Amino acid sequence: MFTLTEVASLNDIQPTYRILKPWWDVFMDYLGLVMLMLAIFAMTMQITKDQVACLPCLEDPEEASGPKPDSFPQQNAHEGASSAATGAPVVTTLPFVTKDLPDEAVHEIHKYANQPQPTGVKTNLDYQQYIFINQICYHVALPWYSKYFPYLTLIHTLVLMVSSNFWFKYPKTSSKIEHFVSILGRCFESPWTTKALSETACEDSEENKQRFTGTSSVPKQVSLEGKDDGAGVNSSTPMLGVKFSADKPIAEVPSSMTILDKKDGEQAKALFEKVRKFRAHVEDSDFIYKLYVAQTIVKTVKFILILSYTSTFMAKINFKHSCEPDVKQLTGYRKFFCTHNMAFMLNKLLISYMALILIYGMACLYSLFWVFRRPLKEYSFEKVREESSFSDIPDVKNDFAFLLHMVDQYDQLYSKRFGVFLSEVSENKLREISLNHEWTFEKLRQLVTRNAQDQQELHLFMLSGLPNAVFDLTDLEVLKLELIPEVRFSAKVSQMTSLQELHLCHCPAKVEQTGFAFLRDHLRCLHVKFTDVAEIPAWVYLLRNLRELNLIGNLSSENNKMIGLEPMRDLRHLKTLCLKSNLTKMPTNITELSQHLIKLVVHNDGTKLLVLNSLKKMTSLIELELYSCELERIPHAIFSLTNLQELDLKSNNIRTIEEIISFQHLKRLTCLKLWHNKIITIPHSIGQVKSLESLHLSHNKLETLPPALFTLPKLRHLDVGHNSITVLPPDVGLLHNLQHLAINSNKLEVLPKPLFRCNKLKVLCLGNNALTVLPEAVGQLVQLTQLELRGNCLDRLPALLGNCRLLRKNCLVVEDHLFDTLPVEVKESISRETNVNNTFTVSV
Repeated sequence: MFTLTEVASLNDIQPTYRILKPWWDVFMDYLGLVMLMLAIFAMTMQITKDQVACLPCLEDPEEASGPKPDSFPQQNAHEGASSAATGAPVVTTLPFVTKDLPDEAVHEIHKYANQPQPTGVKTNLDYQQYIFINQICYHVALPWYSKYFPYLTLIHTLVLMVSSNFWFKYPKTSSKIEHFVSILGRCFESPWTTKALSETACEDSEENKQRFTGTSSVPKQVSLEGKDDGAGVNSSTPMLGVKFSADKPIAEVPSSMTILDKKDGEQAKALFEKVRKFRAHVEDSDFIYKLYVAQTIVKTVKFILILSYTSTFMAKINFKHSCEPDVKQLTGYRKFFCTHNMAFMLNKLLISYMALILIYGMACLYSLFWVFRRPLKEYSFEKVREESSFSDIPDVKNDFAFLLHMVDQYDQLYSKRFGVFLSEVSENKLREISLNHEWTFEKLRQLVTRNAQDQQELHLFMLSGLPNAVFDLTDLEVLKLELIPEVRFSAKVSQMTSLQELHLCHCPAKVEQTGFAFLRDHLRCLHVKFTDVAEIPAWVYLLRNLRELNLIGNLSSENNKMIGLEPMRDLRHLKTLCLKSNLTKMPTNITELSQHLIKLVVHNDGTKLLVLNSLKKMTSLIELELYSCELERIPHAIFSLTNLQELDLKSNNIRTIEEIISFQHLKRLTCLKLWHNKIITIPHSIGQVKSLESLHLSHNKLETLPPALFTLPKLRHLDVGHNSITVLPPDVGLLHNLQHLAINSNKLEVLPKPLFRCNKLKVLCLGNNALTVLPEAVGQLVQLTQLELRGNCLDRLPALLGNCRLLRKNCLVVEDHLFDTLPVEVKESISRETNVNNTFTVSV
């Protein structure tokens, strides 16, 4: 037999789950426990005390005479029956008994026989027959409800108990509930919750104080163009991403409140992440809500069923019963009169049980009313938003909303404290506190380095925000921020008086009014890397003193129908614009910069640039770079850029450059870079571009070089490496101003002697060819500082190489065994000069 404690455990739940039990569920649990105790008490009484007592019913003379044993004489039986009928004492004559007995025995028998006999009906049934009749009548005459009422009560109670707590036990819901209760408990106890709500209280107190004293004021806004005209901008409408807020003043929080233990901070950040993931997981389904509704309906139906059939059996629990078992051949009686000793108690227990069920049913009906009275699959934090500064707490739905409604029936403070971890503002405050606690001024100072331009540079990567200590680095010149989800430039940025260059790599940035004014006047170079054009901070287009702007990301909207750049008319001093994107046409906005833009760089990452008409208006351009634009010819729009000095068309698909003759109209063009294309031949018209000083044609498919190429009088730099050139024309000697010649990675076998008349040559790259001999005339190149010969078929190096006094060993790119073929004095001369130079460099 099981104990009451074991049965009651069916109704028990984990203590942490009690926050999801509204008062009616708790009330029904206690009612279930009382019904369970009643059922067990009734079962115990029935098992130990329940029985039926039966007596035969004497209805006819035959039954009244009872059985006639053969051992009794007829007259004695007749006299016994008469005496029984009249109730008079019976005097029995026993001649057949006393015949052979002694006198003393006969005397005693007569003495006993003449005594008065008990009155009543003599049934002549023995004890075993009574037990047999009682058992038969218990099962035949007693109504089934009187026998099984305790068991039915127990079964019903257990079903109700299971129904009440089934949603806590079912695997698909119990895991979510357990996770929710765990997170809710941690949010309730988190020190960050207390701190956030305390700050809200401080803000409200300060706001009330200011309202009372009348000292609160709304700061003026700046206009869209940044003019100081006093016109305000509604704070609810972001001004191109510039955070010029007119929100209520935020009270200064006591220093004791700004300190959060590092461990508590990490736990709070983990809670934010858990809440975010749990919300995404639970809001997709309403299974918990449906299961709770289903179990409530089951309990209600169960209550109606129990009440309906139990009330019909209440009248059948009687004390007296008539029994007619088919046992006359065994007992001599056909009908028996029986009594049920538990009838009275069972009747009272049944009335009590029905009263409990009725109360239980009322609670079920109220539960259904509450469930369907309002939509429980939606939960609004409107009241919490009104009472706190976290106005961004979102409303939730489905199972998440239902669980919060259930918690509100326990204690609404749980939901209020839980809402803190749904607010992005709260999360950002936590990140800011933790960030400033971790990234101190001393730590940031150690990360400052010197870049190639000898500027103080700080690179911050994948932080949760921008530490306030950064603004204390007053000598910092370059600030690089990468993969920081929220960057906010406060008024303290004005302390960074040396800041000139800023990099924002996938960093959404907001700036306050005072901070924007400083950046607008002091920032000179800005790099912004993004995924979508909408991520470019709007205040970027208002930096009127900006000199260089680099935009790296997708500038085209869907299907490349339009370019999403904002107007650039306010960038009045912009000189350099770099666009690394996937453009199909040049943005028309850049024409607003035509008066002052001198350098334009477009890196198109392999997307074909089709429309370049906007370039015609960029008459101030001095440098133009069009990388990976899939150009097949030199764009005609370029020929309108009369001030152009340098043109770079690297990594395109150019095959022919017949249009090169048009460059003769660009009188200032000095540098032409057509490298990394598919150019096969150089037209003779190249000789018409007399202003060229630098020509880059490497990584093409050239096989020959036209003589007209060597008629360019100002050519100082010629790079034709990585082609298929087999012969270097002797006319190369006509380039008297040539200082740099790169013809490496070709198929040269012989060098023309006129090459060594270019006595101004400083760099000569001949590596990876098929040269077998390096002429002695190389000694005439007295200004040579770099010579590359590796990858040829040389047997030795000429001794006259020693005449190249400026050539050093580290700039002589040649195999070691060829260097060893030089005379000892030449090797010593080159090595000694190298050592002297190294010594000089170290001493400096």
